[in-house]
Parts: sequence; C-alpha cells; structure tokens
Amino acid sequence: MINARIARRYAKALLAIGSEDGQADKYKEELAAFVAVLEAHEELESALCNPLYDSKSRKKVLLAILERLKPSEIMSSFLSLLFDKGRIRHVKDIYSLYEKLSDELSGVVRADVVSAVALSDDVISKIRDALAKKTEKKVTVETSVDPELIGGVITKIGDLVLDGSVRSQLIGIKESLQRGEGS
Repeated sequence: MINARIARRYAKALLAIGSEDGQADKYKEELAAFVAVLEAHEELESALCNPLYDSKSRKKVLLAILERLKPSEIMSSFLSLLFDKGRIRHVKDIYSLYEKLSDELSGVVRADVVSAVALSDDVISKIRDALAKKTEKKVTVETSVDPELIGGVITKIGDLVLDGSVRSQLIGIKESLQRGEGS
C-alpha cells in the first residue's frame, strides 16, 4: 500500500509538470525507455537499487544510463531525485501509474481483452473500434490468452467487465433452466 502511495505521488508530480509545460507525452516516452532498459538488463536494475553497493557507485550507474538515453533535463532531474530520495526502486510502479494518469488526461482508456486463443489484428481492431464507439474515447487494447476459457472474450475497462465468454453464457443458460424448472 505504501509503495502505491509513493508511486502515485511521484507520478502525479511528474504529470503536473508535464501538463504545465506540455511535455507529458514526451516524459511518458522517456520514462518508458528508462524502464525498458531496466527490464532488459536486470543486472543494471540490481546495481542501481541494491543497497549493498555504495551510493556513489549506484549513482554512476544511473548517470551512465542517462548519458546513453539522453532524456530531457526534467526527466534526468526526476530520475536523479528518485535516486536521491531512495525511491528509484519504485520507478516501474511510477511509470505504470504515470502511463494510466497520462492516458486519462489525454482521454485514452485501456482495455484488457482476455480470450481463449490469440486474436488476429483484425479482430483486435474491431474490438477497439466497438469500445471506442461505446466509450467515446480513444481505446488502447492489451490482449492476453487464457486457455481456461472455452471461447469468447472477457473485456475489462477500468472497473467495467464485459464478459462475453462461452463459460459465462453457459452459466447463464444453466441458471435460466434452473429457474424455469423451479416454477
């Protein structure tokens, strides 16, 4: 819970700066690039976040990453602040929240679509278009496969769950039949 509060505080602060100077999308891209480097090179993340290494050495690692990525001055300062405050280990959570908050500000909603099999690009595009029409917002679709589903899709947008899976339809039919038998 504390990690979520920390991440939210820093994500909101960066978004406030980005909103003020019109660079919110640029900061999202730069933060994404930094997180991608950490995810691609776990040893860098370990060297950066592990308190067993002295602070000077860890700061050199951060500066080396920043030198290669060449982010804006604001992003460099932001990441240095995270390091100095001992919050750099939360950067992935901060990025995740920043991305969500930035999307909300831009009128973009995220939809998680779970299906029994991988969906074609055409089907994903149709789902995106239908959701965009329904929400009247731009929709970003993230897909995943759950072999436990018999068929159909389950779509989540925020707190809204649209369950179009065959399993839920069969359960509905079963309940209807049970209600019909009981009368």
